[in-house]
Amino acid sequence: MSNRFFIVILVFFLVLPFVWAQDLSENDDESGLPRQFRQLYLGMNLDDLKTGLLRDDLFLFRGDRDVSFLPAREQSLVETTGSSFIKRAFFQLRDGEVFIMSFSLNTEIIDHYSVFTQFVDKYGQPSYLDPRMAVWETEETRIAIERPLTVKYIDRVVFNDIINESGLIESGHVRLRQDFLNEF
Repeated sequence: MSNRFFIVILVFFLVLPFVWAQDLSENDDESGLPRQFRQLYLGMNLDDLKTGLLRDDLFLFRGDRDVSFLPAREQSLVETTGSSFIKRAFFQLRDGEVFIMSFSLNTEIIDHYSVFTQFVDKYGQPSYLDPRMAVWETEETRIAIERPLTVKYIDRVVFNDIINESGLIESGHVRLRQDFLNEF
């Protein structure tokens, strides 16, 4: 009986820290990659994004003038300038939710090496690395540091849906083209 009690207590203390850590990082995906920068996160709606940008002194958001609606299916783009470390920031939304956040950093204030080493220290080695970019990736999230110095957060699920839809549209165009050619 005491062995069972000891095992139950041991399992409880081994599992509890993992459950607690998962609750603290609800905006991170399963591998610990962040899905947010400051108070801005993938999946947030347009109104929350505008509010977050207005409240954050790192951005010089001007309100609705910085919001564009794209002709693609329920897509919009928020583009704003930044102060100090961020030169420009872009947020692409689909169906009213952010699926890409892109931050072009000021290379006069911060360098590529510092950003890269910070990511390696926090999230480990990138899953892809070449002279143009470093990429950390999971099933849900992709984070890329591109040269000269842009950090991109991408919701892979939404992004892959867009790619799949564009493939379906293209295959439809290919079929129509072939149907047309078959008429000769």
